[in-house]
Amino acid sequence: MRDRRRLFPTLVVLAVSACTARDDGSSTRAVNGLPFEADAGEWVTHGRDYAETRYSPLASINAANVGELGVAWSFATDTDRGLEATPLVVDGTMYTTGSWSIVYALDARTGEELWRWDPMVARSYGQRACCDVVNRGAAFYEGKVFVGILDGRLAALDATTGALLWEVVTVDQNLPYTVTGAPRVVKGMVIIGNGGAEYGVRGYVSAYDVDSGELAWRSYTVPGNPAEPFESDAMEEAAETWNGNWWEYGGGGTAWDSFAYDPELDLLYVGTGNGSPWNQEIRSPGGGDNLYLSSILALDPDDGEIVWHYQTTPGESWDYTAVQHMILADIEIGGEVREVLMQAPKNGFFYVLDRGTGELISAEPYVPVTWATHVDLETGRPVEVPAARYIDTPINLSPGPLGGHNWHPMSFNPGTGLVYIPAQENWFGYGQQRMFEFRPEVWNTGVQFGAAGPIPAAARGHLLAWDPVAQEERWRVQYNDMWNGGTLTTAGNLVFQGTSDGRFVAYHAATGEKLWEVSLGGGVIAAPMTYELDGIQYVAIMAGWGGSYGVTGGGRGLPRTPGRLYTFTLSGSATLPNAPAPVERPAPEPIPFEASPDVIAAGAATYAQYCSVCHGALAVSGGVLPDLRYATPETLADIEGIVLGGARLELGMPSFTQVLSAADVAAIRAYILSRRAEIQ
Repeated sequence: MRDRRRLFPTLVVLAVSACTARDDGSSTRAVNGLPFEADAGEWVTHGRDYAETRYSPLASINAANVGELGVAWSFATDTDRGLEATPLVVDGTMYTTGSWSIVYALDARTGEELWRWDPMVARSYGQRACCDVVNRGAAFYEGKVFVGILDGRLAALDATTGALLWEVVTVDQNLPYTVTGAPRVVKGMVIIGNGGAEYGVRGYVSAYDVDSGELAWRSYTVPGNPAEPFESDAMEEAAETWNGNWWEYGGGGTAWDSFAYDPELDLLYVGTGNGSPWNQEIRSPGGGDNLYLSSILALDPDDGEIVWHYQTTPGESWDYTAVQHMILADIEIGGEVREVLMQAPKNGFFYVLDRGTGELISAEPYVPVTWATHVDLETGRPVEVPAARYIDTPINLSPGPLGGHNWHPMSFNPGTGLVYIPAQENWFGYGQQRMFEFRPEVWNTGVQFGAAGPIPAAARGHLLAWDPVAQEERWRVQYNDMWNGGTLTTAGNLVFQGTSDGRFVAYHAATGEKLWEVSLGGGVIAAPMTYELDGIQYVAIMAGWGGSYGVTGGGRGLPRTPGRLYTFTLSGSATLPNAPAPVERPAPEPIPFEASPDVIAAGAATYAQYCSVCHGALAVSGGVLPDLRYATPETLADIEGIVLGGARLELGMPSFTQVLSAADVAAIRAYILSRRAEIQ
């Protein structure tokens, strides 16, 4: 790896963005594909600026008048799965995406649909989508809209008409890759990653020419088979930190969400994911750091070469990804202005790094953490508790695989100096899966779910205002459940967030006081954004419950609501669509069955391993996918044909014929029927 750390002059400015700031809050678009020229009223890239601050200098809507917000317009996406995108607004047009990677272009003043583009993803591809068939948004550059597609394609569309300009396949579609993240455009290249670690793939980041779709470079995040030539010196060095035949399991390290870019340092920052499988004892027996899993990578954007790295969780064994949102900012620490990168990854520690060198400045827990006692600032490594790796004894740990913070974006306000995090408090029982056999196309973790018995506490979430200099909480708003939406902060001294219980709320950025809220009916997981047209400021958010927690059973009891985009402004007078009233579900028709307690227990264990990730823990669905306790007698009678025969493959229900037997399926059926019988 080349070391460019000594080549960069220090930019001593109190800027919140790596882009060059103007007095009016806009940032220079400049030339040659360097920063966009986004005036204060536009939202031209995923996090508003290359630094991904999600801070807007708009202040027409502020702490004094936010209570006057009303609906300007709303738009139905005609989807009923999770909506995670942050809309873009450029030249009066809003661009956003929905489930199944559908792209929408809307008049940002009225919500009128200008065009939509459906990539026609085969619904059977849903079986590879570990965390719902979601999409986190589009990218815009020089009259083109770019979107990553669930089945691994990357498309460029004409921003005016929606016509397809070019399309490339970014993955080997014979392998279980998916693409759900928003692309970024850097120096005339579209940057895109991928997901699928649990299914057994090897992660990488690719850059494509914005005009032609030609591959410019590809940078792998974990090494491949050492019997074959390594793609780079970095991969050869990384291979020394792995053991066993890791490449046979894919390795993981997928870069499925977070990117940021500093044009002054000319560094592209990439977050990488968990190991494949999660359990290091299986993936890399004998240990090792397993570079570059769960890491922040600084890449040379011209060729994808790794300039520096920082690994948040060496030898990752808990699904503690570091793909969570990264923010670049210049902040004063110890009397010195430091150019920093901030991240709150899944493992529960908030990291502040020097973004030029990767040096660790500080790291403190921002949620309850039981797997490690602290991060050693001398070594930069977490100090694990003795039993954390669950090699001999199962253990309940916090955070669990859904993390202290997941993909939901956080934001940074330079006025308050605070980072606003959709924080999560949760536990998970880890245990060794003793009879592990790797099977591509199905969930491979190497972990026996729930092996440690009941978890100590139910999942909860909170909006956390975090001081990144003092590394401590300033205020919080506690919620009853987790999986709340991303955040937006503005110069109007506001923080906006949607919640898992279906509200959209504005808080005072300095104090956390609730200033305004509206009920949207169904759970919100996306992050809001704001823009200005004709002197009028708007705030917009997509609402549609789903994602991994929604699929696995979170948000139980929420009414099922169609996906919708809501836009608000001061004195807005449009009417909110009526949310469907919750329907009291009658007890399902009893189905007689005979099964011993041992068979039901075996079915419960197999269900937890293979079915709960989609149909919910304890066979209780969150409503995104079917609750099997309420399945029709015909469905449960044909469960073998569905689970082994692939009878519903086109609906996204995979066949498990490689890993389950007819006896396994019969035990699962007995367990489901036992849970059905408990419903009164």
